[in-house]
Amino acid sequence: MFYWVVKAVLTPILKTLFRPWVEGSENIPAEGGAILASNHLSFSDSIFLPLVMSRRLTFLAKADYFTGKGVKGKLTKGFFAGVGQVPIDRSGGAASEAALRTAKRILAEGNLLGLYPEGTRSPDGRLYRGKTGVARMALEAGVPVIPVAMINTDVVQPTGQKIPTLGRVGVRVGRPLDFSRYAGMEDDRFVLRSITDEIMYELMLLSEQEYVDTYATKAKADLADARSAAEESLVAAELPGSRPQRRAS
Repeated sequence: MFYWVVKAVLTPILKTLFRPWVEGSENIPAEGGAILASNHLSFSDSIFLPLVMSRRLTFLAKADYFTGKGVKGKLTKGFFAGVGQVPIDRSGGAASEAALRTAKRILAEGNLLGLYPEGTRSPDGRLYRGKTGVARMALEAGVPVIPVAMINTDVVQPTGQKIPTLGRVGVRVGRPLDFSRYAGMEDDRFVLRSITDEIMYELMLLSEQEYVDTYATKAKADLADARSAAEESLVAAELPGSRPQRRAS
């Protein structure tokens, strides 16, 4: 109930400010469970995608969003719950199995589940290698995967920017992908990789992003290391006595 109240309040405001356009909305089934697999450019992806859906869309969100303290923590928790997000622990191991069970329950109830196969936001606007969890969920739940491309959300709200800039965003929905031919093969890592790569290929076509065959988490770590090294070099260059002395003529 709270989901629809929040959506009713936010929809006219966000549609007026950001004028979201949608292509392929007919590819969303009127009923039944399905996974919406989206590229991930911005924090606001999880706001604009549910906004343009006529059906309720549930995302699995990191538990940190639901455990904040004080008034801000309560407001954050209420907001994420209101826009259809369910908290999960993403630390791996048993936590990953719990997340899978939660996802299967949502799908078994005939609902739409939103996932970001890249696992995190793109650090530079490119599309990165997908993680195979989306394939495993699709096979175990026996549901189709619908590729969805978010367009321009990284321009409206780049990483690190809290308040979105006014601009137009888009959502491009692809045709459902049926992987029932792989039923019973959810433990085959080669099958899971093949399915995931097919999903990422469709996302690449829909989003028109450059594809990078490495994980976004690694790309972020490499960028952080490069920044750290650059900062250390800058500090070293500014230390007294670090600059080369000119020879006397």
